Amino acid sequence: MAASPGTSPAPRNCLTSASVAEPVTSQVVSRRLAIPACGRVLLLAGFLTISLPLDAQRPANPLPNARAAAPQLTLDDPSRIRPLPATAELAALVGEYGAGADTIIVLERGGRLFAMHYPAEVQIAVSSFARDSAGRPIALQLDTQRFPRRSVGTAEGVTFRIVPAQPVDVLRRLALAEQPPVESGHHLRSDLTDVAGLEHGVKLDIRYATANNFMGAPMYSSARAFLQRPAAEALIRAHRSLAAYGFGLLIHDAYRPWYVTRMFWDATTGAERGFVANPATGSKHNRGAAVDLTLYELSTGAAVRMTGGYDEFSERSYAHFPGGTALQRWTRDLLRRVMERQGFTVNPSEWWHFDYEHWREYPLLNTPFEAIGRLRR
Repeated sequence: MAASPGTSPAPRNCLTSASVAEPVTSQVVSRRLAIPACGRVLLLAGFLTISLPLDAQRPANPLPNARAAAPQLTLDDPSRIRPLPATAELAALVGEYGAGADTIIVLERGGRLFAMHYPAEVQIAVSSFARDSAGRPIALQLDTQRFPRRSVGTAEGVTFRIVPAQPVDVLRRLALAEQPPVESGHHLRSDLTDVAGLEHGVKLDIRYATANNFMGAPMYSSARAFLQRPAAEALIRAHRSLAAYGFGLLIHDAYRPWYVTRMFWDATTGAERGFVANPATGSKHNRGAAVDLTLYELSTGAAVRMTGGYDEFSERSYAHFPGGTALQRWTRDLLRRVMERQGFTVNPSEWWHFDYEHWREYPLLNTPFEAIGRLRR
């Protein structure tokens, strides 16, 4: 949460040594990183140029708490020119360095690297990194400060996994023995619709129908994606609008029976529960009004790489996470913008999760996929 005027000074920013109360004009200082005020810092011809923002107030808890920073970030207009991919050398250096309040996010933009400790940003060179014998980055060196590389999330193409609190078979048996919470009020009659049947160009990669998910075991008996019909039709409109950008939609999950939400909750503990829905209130997935998805390239059929992986329990999953490469942030924001235009809202903790605007009008459902046809009769 951002600090309010009149509160005590914020913790030291890793890229600055003090804060200021008045705007300061740009100035050129020596190469040392004893920077006198917070703001943007750019390495130019061996010097650091500091451009201080009008509001030099720092949040009380700077990154990695991306949620606190999110309200002060703006969504890039995805109609702008698509960024070029980062080189392999720069992409390998992108990541997080340090620990706790001293965590530095290294991101790529315009073929250059920047070190961010919100709100300060420093352009850095590839020579700022220490490497192991295989050439992999192991630390970021800023002046006299050394920030070890953090292990965050998973490598590209690797699925994030947890160790469930109980065996999956036990979780399933216990969850199937329970019922969703009873809701009051009027709800529309469910009209779950097979999305793939409406548009063949929408691709499916239903992770919970396989073992390729954070639980490491199949949750569903078949790889299908159901949504309430108005949500499904809105999704198809979003998919068709993406063709102008060379993308299509790839769905990972849609309607989810309530008992699966119960399994997720009972499988997780502590901070892990921040990434799963509480079965006491249910998930919008249980109403057939939420969808997990990403983009794929129409030219190759390959899924687009975002700032973090699907179902990754880390800050890289936040919708406003400032790290990654310029192309990753651009495609993530394009997905969000296109979905928002069709009445969906992104989950702040999950860039891939979108809720349909009329989700409250539908009941919590616990119907297995095999019974959905009978539900319509």
